[in-house]
Amino acid sequence: MPDRFVRVALGVTLGLLIAFVAQPYILAFLYSADAPRSVTARGDLSAAEKTTVDLFARASPSVVHVFAQSAAQGRGLMEPDDEFGQGEQQQGSGTQTGTGFVWDAAGHVVTNNHVVEAATKGGGSISVRLASGEVVGARVVGTAPSYDLAVLQLGRVAKMPPPLAVGTSADLKVGQSAFAIGNPFGLDHTLTTGVISALQRRLPTQEGRELSGVIQTDAAINPGNSGGPLLDSAGRLIGVNTAIFSPSGASAGIGFAVPVDVVNRVVPDLIKNGRVRNPGIGIIAGQEATAARLGIDGVVVLRVLPGSPAAQAGLRGVDPRTGDIGDVIVGAGGRPVHRLSDLTAVVEEAGLDRPVTLLVERDGRVRTVRLNTADVAQTRL
Repeated sequence: MPDRFVRVALGVTLGLLIAFVAQPYILAFLYSADAPRSVTARGDLSAAEKTTVDLFARASPSVVHVFAQSAAQGRGLMEPDDEFGQGEQQQGSGTQTGTGFVWDAAGHVVTNNHVVEAATKGGGSISVRLASGEVVGARVVGTAPSYDLAVLQLGRVAKMPPPLAVGTSADLKVGQSAFAIGNPFGLDHTLTTGVISALQRRLPTQEGRELSGVIQTDAAINPGNSGGPLLDSAGRLIGVNTAIFSPSGASAGIGFAVPVDVVNRVVPDLIKNGRVRNPGIGIIAGQEATAARLGIDGVVVLRVLPGSPAAQAGLRGVDPRTGDIGDVIVGAGGRPVHRLSDLTAVVEEAGLDRPVTLLVERDGRVRTVRLNTADVAQTRL
């Protein structure tokens, strides 16, 4: 009896072992999908997905790829295209690449000034690739380095893309959705999404100015996105992507865009006049670091331009003979002024030929000065 039990137990164990070893082969024989599998019905896209898909379908035809070639260095047609390695400056090629978007039915394209700057100054050439794949030449209509904006005019186009819808940046809220379309690293028409991370950031630009009211977003922005549109969930333009903060040079989730209200003021001037009329009061401000060392909280008026609104209002600069400080602007538009960007923000919000109220300190006394802004593009303010 015991011998029989042992034999049965050994047989069962052996059978289980054989089944265990053979299981993969049996499953492969019985269930291998050696023909195309049937497609499982997905169902409808979610409402959020549909919104994003529709947004890209509407906006992407208006987004273009900008190539600015400096005159100093050419690039032969036989050289390979390093599409996936392109940044904004392609090493050794003299080509600056970026993004732009169609502004109006006349074929004006808005992009960043730094995308076309080398070609503009060096007598180079600019070409634009449309969403359809068509490549056309373009010329610079006007540039605004203080806002890092430029306007191009497309050459003859088979079919003009539609202009982007324009929104406003005045009512933006931190946390609302943001969408960027551009050409990062040369990859055409890439959509990235995120939120508005912060508002009222300050961004240094050229000619000693700071751009206020800048939009911060975590939508991925990389080299090649510059000049591209930042959109809200309705597909309206709310900003022009212009810079990223990144130690590595790639997206770190901190991107910046020029607010559309600034763009909507600057671009028409560039189209009409080839330059932007900067609202100002006609002063040259002293160095902020020097003012801080002297314990001065405000904008020191270094010099007043003859015939300017500041001169007409009686503002006084530093005495060139004695070095005595004249006026220090400590407030503007009902807000305190600690640095030049505070004053610049108030003046730009006021616009051209508009009244501005200043609080000016002289010899320890503060007085109110009322004046109108004027076009003082050749000065810092």
